[in-house]
Amino acid sequence: MATIEELKAQTQALIEARSAWLIDVAKTILAHPEPGFQEVTTARLVSEKLHELGIAHDTGLALTGIKGYIRGGTPGPTVAVLGELDSLRVPGHPHANPDTGAAHACGHHCQVAMMLGAAVGLKALEGQAALAGNIALMAVPAEEFIDVEYRWNLHQEGKLGLMAGKQELIRLGAFDDVDLAMMVHTSSSSAEAAKFALGGTSNGHVVKFVRFIGKSAHAGSSPHQGINALQAAMVALNALNTQRETLRNEDTIRLHGILTSGGASVNAVPADVRYEGRVRGRNAEVIADANMKMDRCLRAGALALGAKVNIVTIPGYLPMVNNQPMMEVFKRNAAQLVGESNLETHPPTRNRGGSTDMGDLSQIMPVIHPYTTAATGTGHGADYIIQDYVQAVVNPAKAMAMTVIDLLAGDAAKAREVLATSTPTMSKSQYLALQDSRLTEELYEGK
Repeated sequence: MATIEELKAQTQALIEARSAWLIDVAKTILAHPEPGFQEVTTARLVSEKLHELGIAHDTGLALTGIKGYIRGGTPGPTVAVLGELDSLRVPGHPHANPDTGAAHACGHHCQVAMMLGAAVGLKALEGQAALAGNIALMAVPAEEFIDVEYRWNLHQEGKLGLMAGKQELIRLGAFDDVDLAMMVHTSSSSAEAAKFALGGTSNGHVVKFVRFIGKSAHAGSSPHQGINALQAAMVALNALNTQRETLRNEDTIRLHGILTSGGASVNAVPADVRYEGRVRGRNAEVIADANMKMDRCLRAGALALGAKVNIVTIPGYLPMVNNQPMMEVFKRNAAQLVGESNLETHPPTRNRGGSTDMGDLSQIMPVIHPYTTAATGTGHGADYIIQDYVQAVVNPAKAMAMTVIDLLAGDAAKAREVLATSTPTMSKSQYLALQDSRLTEELYEGK
């Protein structure tokens, strides 16, 4: 039987041989960006590539998600390798869709290619006794929590329960047979000094969909007969800004959002104004406190103008928890590829400020979420461009495939050790109960 190092060398060689194929996949997805739960073309491409590799898979999970398997030779744990399908909307990005503004300004196009790269390397080990357990290959939708009204409508129509990709896949049971999971996210040289960055955490959040409801009237001749919903929104947002001195720096609270509709016509008093927002923070307690303050400000804006406000609070993400033993395995493999000096490890308390639904998954199973530095520009910005596709796609694919081998080789001794020494923060049922409790809707009528 081949040694672990021989298996890794074989896997790396297979990925290297397909490197141009993998980079082409990433660039094809870059050229066809699609926002969350709308990734039809992207999902079709991933399915075609899995068919090409001879990997059976299911499609249409949480609308657009995909899940395939590579089976080991003997029973054991299942390790999931993930990639995210969706794009943002950044109209100024050079690769933005001119009609929709959709753009991969966060590097998800590379994640899908990484996942396929790991599949290329591990497929050759299918059925071999060297691996105990299975590899689940998952292309997941809708990590970027955008288009909130669209998602809320899908929820109202019964097409979604939870309104982000991994959240909904958890609810639907797609992770029920998964024991451990990993993915790698791209990053920029403006954010990281090393080629791979490991560890740290993220903010959790809740999501807001808010409608200020006023009364239309002629804006020139009879504005006094109307109720200006836009002014109500302005008062609310100004009130929200006054709350910032009540927030502690160490809680990393972020209150932000956008007006998605400011009225129907310029010569009519705005009667329907819509806002999508976030309340972010380092844990559920501080998020709940900041969310209460935001709701208070929203009500104040409505009260000041005699308007109504409908406030929907949608369960967002939970903070990221990186599993330390899994992270050490990944770190050793990454060091083989780029050298120890090109790795950076952050303490568990280092908070990036953003949010990810990989954090939700990390609450119920051991997970790692490293970063690979391959872009320039600012994440989610119009200047975020992948410059090094080897570091963005090929090296992460190799590192994840080698990490899977370490976990599942030798009767999956390392994976079993991780599972034996890791205590999830909550069970799936506890997670779903928590998220269900966070979904609220209130119509405040200014009384």
